[in-house]
Amino acid sequence: MFGFFKKKAPAAQDAKPQQPNEALLVIAQQSLSNAMQSNEAQAIAQAQAQAQAQAQAQAQAQAQTEIQAEALADEDLAQQALAAAAEEATDIQANASNADSSAPEQPSQTEPAGRAGWFNRLKSGLKKTGNSISAVFGVTQIDDALYEDLEAALLMADAGVQATEFLLADLKRRVKATGTTEPAQVKKLLVDAIADLLTPLQKPLTIGQYTPTVIMVAGVNGAGKTTSIGKLTKHLSNSGQTVLLAAADTFRAAAREQLAVWADRNTVEIISNAGGDPAALSFDAISAGRARSKDVVLVDTAGRLPTQLHLMDELKKIRRTITKASDTAPHEVLLVIDGNTGQNALAQVKSFDDALQLTGLIVTKLDGTAKGGVLCAIAREKPVPVYFVGVGEKLEDLETFNAHEFAQALLG
Repeated sequence: MFGFFKKKAPAAQDAKPQQPNEALLVIAQQSLSNAMQSNEAQAIAQAQAQAQAQAQAQAQAQAQTEIQAEALADEDLAQQALAAAAEEATDIQANASNADSSAPEQPSQTEPAGRAGWFNRLKSGLKKTGNSISAVFGVTQIDDALYEDLEAALLMADAGVQATEFLLADLKRRVKATGTTEPAQVKKLLVDAIADLLTPLQKPLTIGQYTPTVIMVAGVNGAGKTTSIGKLTKHLSNSGQTVLLAAADTFRAAAREQLAVWADRNTVEIISNAGGDPAALSFDAISAGRARSKDVVLVDTAGRLPTQLHLMDELKKIRRTITKASDTAPHEVLLVIDGNTGQNALAQVKSFDDALQLTGLIVTKLDGTAKGGVLCAIAREKPVPVYFVGVGEKLEDLETFNAHEFAQALLG
């Protein structure tokens, strides 16, 4: 028995010391795990801190870059302004020099300057019509034959049936009311009748209610649209208005270059883009005009016939886009008509007005074979105001419309 217990006791004693060792091992493993987790958390925190620091550094670098870019842009604008000022000073000196040395630019002693000289050119341009109508009054009495001859002369002058009938009825009333007995006096009464008929067309082009005032210009090919824009720019510049041109005629070859020439002559800015979308260019021009504080933005559009429906639709699109650029724009929609086209000019006014809601007309080429009577037809059938009339190719050959003055020139 004693031997049995002596043999088992060592075994029990040998097993007991192993339990503390296993506990220590577990504790050590837990400590190691906790240490690893702690180190991992610290590493993650350090990585996050480094990433945040890098992001802040990048943001500061980007901000610094933007500041430098703005500074460079301001410097560039300043340099451009200085260059423009230097160029303007050079132009002023050149113009002063040219004014002293170029005698052909000065009015001749035999030709009146200003409005009087312009009226003489208008009268000369309408001389054929004036002679034809004046010949009617070279008779000795006022009778039905006189009125019949006058009717034929007015129709030949492109006055149209409605306007001719109206003028004859008005003239007879005036003759009766004044007791006129001399044919020569009837001519003076006809001048007054035509002037009264045309007076509703006499309206000034108003600038300044909107900034910028957006003027959209349309017309058929060959009417002198782009040339009229150049002359109108001169007129506005002389009135103290700052003008920005938009070369939205992207269809006709060299139209952009032609408008650029007029911009150079008038020393105004131009927005152009070869082959670009005319509606988009118009939008950009209005935005630029607003940003540059321009008084007027003149939008040149491609010439087209009113029968070219797809081109008329494009014109409507330009008008809609202009309205998107400025809620109240376009403030003026002008149509340029050739004074030589007669009753066809009236048809153009009707068609373009239906498409664009015209606000004014520019009548060109009254210095050649134009008959001029079509304005009477327009006044009677489609009274769209006539802002300007042109009698030549020079910048000063565009003048504001005056009803009585035109009536006098029409009858010679």
